[in-house]
Amino acid sequence: MSNLFSAITIKDVELKNRIVMSPMCMYSCYNRDGKITPFHITHLTSRAVGQVGLVMTEAIAVMPEGRISPEDLGIWNDEHVAGLKELNEQIHAYGAKSATQLAHAGRKAVLDSAIYAPSALPFNDSSDTPVEMTEEAIQKTIEAFKNGARRAKEAGFDIIELHGAHGYLINQFLSPLTNKRTDKYGGSKENRYRFLSEIIETVQTEWNGPLFVRISTDEYHDEGNTLEDFIYFAKEMKNQGIDLIDCSSGGVVPAKINSYPGYQLPRCQKIKYETGIATGAVGLITSGLQAEEIIQNERADLVFIGRSLLRNPYWAKCAADELGYSINPPVQYKRGWS
Repeated sequence: MSNLFSAITIKDVELKNRIVMSPMCMYSCYNRDGKITPFHITHLTSRAVGQVGLVMTEAIAVMPEGRISPEDLGIWNDEHVAGLKELNEQIHAYGAKSATQLAHAGRKAVLDSAIYAPSALPFNDSSDTPVEMTEEAIQKTIEAFKNGARRAKEAGFDIIELHGAHGYLINQFLSPLTNKRTDKYGGSKENRYRFLSEIIETVQTEWNGPLFVRISTDEYHDEGNTLEDFIYFAKEMKNQGIDLIDCSSGGVVPAKINSYPGYQLPRCQKIKYETGIATGAVGLITSGLQAEEIIQNERADLVFIGRSLLRNPYWAKCAADELGYSINPPVQYKRGWS
């Protein structure tokens, strides 16, 4: 029996295995309208065919100015729902569950228009300086996350993840490196958490399904949030009903990161055991054996696979073969997989 291929139920959603397609930007909305294209449907559905348990879209912007690039997917308009609904019908047809990652890029947006952040600090010397958000702008953005959740529900997603990692807007509010505000959204860790807290509260008025949050558990800077700060944030999220924390790292400020297989796991595991919340492991997880070890040793509850799934849509099949585990193929592929 493989733990990696065991089912898990999160709220009322059952995943057939612990493998998640990690959200990855595809920069493929060539009309710059945020709408699903044939590429997105082929790209994401093929991973469902490949037997990934949960297929997650790229970061999907809740506001036009929240896109990382002009070619990113959007969910800021009701016109986006039809394409996303078609995508979900395709993913579900192959036995996978679907998720979307609601996001706002903040100061890391690369657009031909104004960009926004908690404080007027550019990401680096070549980046535009963002406009410091007023409290009115903050409330408008929180409302946009709520509307994004409503549209995600209408489109048929099973799970929503809030993107609070990699130096994007939620992360910018959480971090003392990027949040220099002196109002109720800045200063103490309690105040820096307020923006995410209010997003969670308003999203939950529209969404009662599983809700994940991705965070950067290491900011790679001496003056950034500590692991203890992230444990505090995780406890607060658990108290608010968040079901799982997707534990990534970096992206808040420019930094040289020493990456190696499993390099983000110790903090993921620490958060899981210190808070009792379910966690997702991500970062250079490349083999079935490695993923099995993570799940079997209860270091995380799900494994998020990124680049390996770009290289091979049938990564789950290869992982099963490596572990000597037999998975049920799509009926069309039985002759090749048996």
